[in-house]
Amino acid sequence: MATELRWQKSSFSGGAEGNECVELAATLTTIHLRESDTPTTHLTTTPTPLTHLLQAIRTGTLHPRP
Repeated sequence: MATELRWQKSSFSGGAEGNECVELAATLTTIHLRESDTPTTHLTTTPTPLTHLLQAIRTGTLHPRP
């Protein structure tokens, strides 16, 4: 039986009509991210890769591959 995800909107999202928000849902082993205006499409990851991505964004070391 699948567990229903409980989505939370980012406190940094601020679409004029409540749209365009980043939402997050977490389970014991995964993290799910989606854009509120396309709720059926979401990214699933685990804490370690997400932590590395956020660190790279914060430090400015995230660069696209050639």
